Amino acid sequence: MSLVLTALSYVAPFLAVLVLVITVHEFGHFLAARGFGVAIERFSVGFGRALFSHRDRSGIEWRIGWIPVGGYVMFAGDENAASIPDQDDLDAMRREIVGREGPGAERRYLPFKPVWQRAIVAAAGPAANFLLAIAIFAAIFMTIGEGILKPRVGAVIAGSPAAAAGFQPGDLITQADGKPVSDFLQLHRDVAPHAGVPMTFVVQRGSSVIALRVTPVHDKQTYDAIIGIMPSTSAGDFVHVRDNPITAVAAGARDTWDIVSTTVVYIGRLFRGQESPHQLTSFIGIAQVSHMAVVDGARGEHGLVAQAMGSLVALTGLVAFISVSIGLANLMPIPVLDGGHLLFYAYEAIARRPVSAKVQAFSYRVGLALVIGLMLFATTNDLQRIHLLRFLGGHFS
Repeated sequence: MSLVLTALSYVAPFLAVLVLVITVHEFGHFLAARGFGVAIERFSVGFGRALFSHRDRSGIEWRIGWIPVGGYVMFAGDENAASIPDQDDLDAMRREIVGREGPGAERRYLPFKPVWQRAIVAAAGPAANFLLAIAIFAAIFMTIGEGILKPRVGAVIAGSPAAAAGFQPGDLITQADGKPVSDFLQLHRDVAPHAGVPMTFVVQRGSSVIALRVTPVHDKQTYDAIIGIMPSTSAGDFVHVRDNPITAVAAGARDTWDIVSTTVVYIGRLFRGQESPHQLTSFIGIAQVSHMAVVDGARGEHGLVAQAMGSLVALTGLVAFISVSIGLANLMPIPVLDGGHLLFYAYEAIARRPVSAKVQAFSYRVGLALVIGLMLFATTNDLQRIHLLRFLGGHFS
């Protein structure tokens, strides 16, 4: 029984996070398409055979599939793998639609919409993910508020880059590479993707303002970059702030942008060989983090209701982070992703014709191979992180 409960503590929050984020993503595509009058056949949460299916008056099938790790919007006439017919396919599709439904009916189909409308439909999924994150952060800042730990140095680790650079306990860090710093968590996010890259920190030491140059190094446990300082935990350095609706939305947008910018910096450094790829994670990693969010959120709370609320808040914050990550990942210019569609639309807008079917088919296969390869690599990272591969190797050797 305990094994079942343990499994549920991983699976249930993982599915809740994933289903919510993906549903919002697909709903972004759906709303944009409906706004432009695009004919839609199906909105599905999950893949595979339908556990639930209902067709509304407009002819849209609403479906829940039995494999709850994805979702999709099926547009009318959406038949080829890349969802972007070439000129020959468009001509054949137009003749078929006109013959079946009459002249002008083709204008209801996505491939015959202006390229800018199709681009908006493709971008609406990631945009919905970013808006979800902003809304979640804003709701947390308005209701629960935000605990801010001032970026004051409590201790400097001996032999660390910070010690070599001259940091001292009591220093209040005000800037990191020209960017204002207001809390220690933000400072950590700013430093994390900069291993091996010199950074300039401005600190207030008493009445003096001092600039310190330091090069972060990798933390072998987290793979993040660190400089070797510990935050001050004195009562005066902890501030609790609750925002009004305007400042909450601004703070939500700020935190969302921080996640985006940090991720972009990491990806750029990854391609240049300056960052370890071991931070990449798969569904296994998301399940682990979801479980940890539930456990950590409940820790220290008294009573079942308080523990449940603590877990819910922690899980909600995780939803925002994963929503941004999925939105950003989908903007990568890989043909099977939304960014790939945007790339094809950009070509069409410039060349005045769609990409050829052969190029699309080849690009789709390459893109699918890239995505699958990346998922397998990330899964291997997660399995190594939990030492499963090492255990299996020792067990069967």
